Amino acid sequence: MENSNKAVKDHLTDFLEYCAIVKGLSNKTQENYTLFLNKFFNYLKKENKSNIKPHELTSEDLWNYRLYLSRAKYGKNRNPLSSNTQHYYLIALRALLFYFADKDINCLPAMKIKLSKKFSDNKKTVKFLKLDQIERLLQCPDLKFKQGLRDRAILEILFSTGLRVAELVSLNISQLNLKAKDMELSIIGKGNKARTVYLSNRAMLWLKKYLDTRKDNSPALFINYRPSSDIDDEKRLTPRSVERVVKHYVKLTGLPIFTSPHTIRHSYATDLLSQGADLRAIQEMLGHSSITTTQVYTHVTNKRLKDIHKKFHSLG
Repeated sequence: MENSNKAVKDHLTDFLEYCAIVKGLSNKTQENYTLFLNKFFNYLKKENKSNIKPHELTSEDLWNYRLYLSRAKYGKNRNPLSSNTQHYYLIALRALLFYFADKDINCLPAMKIKLSKKFSDNKKTVKFLKLDQIERLLQCPDLKFKQGLRDRAILEILFSTGLRVAELVSLNISQLNLKAKDMELSIIGKGNKARTVYLSNRAMLWLKKYLDTRKDNSPALFINYRPSSDIDDEKRLTPRSVERVVKHYVKLTGLPIFTSPHTIRHSYATDLLSQGADLRAIQEMLGHSSITTTQVYTHVTNKRLKDIHKKFHSLG
């Protein structure tokens, strides 16, 4: 049995190692868990319970923390936390309690923290772009400039592959075989899971045009063009940089403000499903661990089928 004499807050490092090694969670997820759990640790400190041990946590502590989150204010305008944000904090705390159970550390069961049905329903909401909107986005970059060619290649690859933005920026030129008739890439995605993604002929075309402008030695597939005196700077774009690129063209085209790289990923999956692709195949191409994650897209296509039925059914 693991040592349960440590305070709850002192288990954080072990919990994060567990997330990485056992659960295979990404660095970003671990960062989020750290942020969310520190909120709980700060709450315990406020209640003079910083040294509380796992077995000393009570249902009342969990309920009072929920009240604390519901009443918390943030920012200059002292706005309350949204219900979704509150639930992310609770999900992190539930994960910690699941960890305690897995390590035989005496504590309340994780299911004592119940998530509202409203939050579960919200998670099923998928925002995506229609094909004509995707086309407007793809054609927006100014191709007279090398940044424009780079951005066109980024947008084309995002829609061709459904890559997560972190997966996109991790790509290296050495992974490509530009002479291949049909290009496929083996990538390591979320949770260190390997999968294969496929580039359309159109995406390959724009990728080659972009690479023809590259005169540098950086191994990164997508780079920034900021001057740098650091010889070790490989100039690799960050996920945040790609998000800014997408937002820039969203603003220029007047597309919905919610549009992000992940919206393009949703659009990719929705397009495949609406064209008749098998849900299991889409699960593999997206790199989802569970088919239930992929099933969120059926809600979108079900609505589309309903609209088609209403429009074309003879007695509709």
